[in-house]
Amino acid sequence: MDIEKLDTAELIDAYSRIIIQLKKREIIRTKNLLGDLAEFLVIDHFTKTPNLPNLQSAPAGTKNVDAISRQGERYSIKATSGNLTGSFWGLNPPGNPSPEPQKFEYLIVACFDDNFKLKKILQANWLAFLENKSWNKTMECWKITITKKFVDSCQIIYERTD
Repeated sequence: MDIEKLDTAELIDAYSRIIIQLKKREIIRTKNLLGDLAEFLVIDHFTKTPNLPNLQSAPAGTKNVDAISRQGERYSIKATSGNLTGSFWGLNPPGNPSPEPQKFEYLIVACFDDNFKLKKILQANWLAFLENKSWNKTMECWKITITKKFVDSCQIIYERTD
């Protein structure tokens, strides 16, 4: 199919059929297309790459955890096409003196370009997450801003070379 030759209605119909197929293949599971793509691509990359742990999707509804390794390590996977990740809920608010219970061992950030192509996969441990998280007053949750400091605290798991 040459998408360049499709009229607008045909192009929209093709997009709809692609979404249906992605759902059938369990690549996307929710209406959060970019988040679902990130989870699928990260788990796929980890599973196919020697020296990386094999990951499997966490059960639906698992809070703060999207994947689990065979060793039981918990991974939170976030997607971004800019410089800000999705939200982290259920953590202590700013100024709370209580120790933060560890929610996951690793944060994985899948960085996409504007066309949904994967550019980079970053991995941060729990301490790097705690050191780099910032409070979003409007949403009353934590986020990660993709800064040089954050990237320097991460292991680069994948980086597109083109």
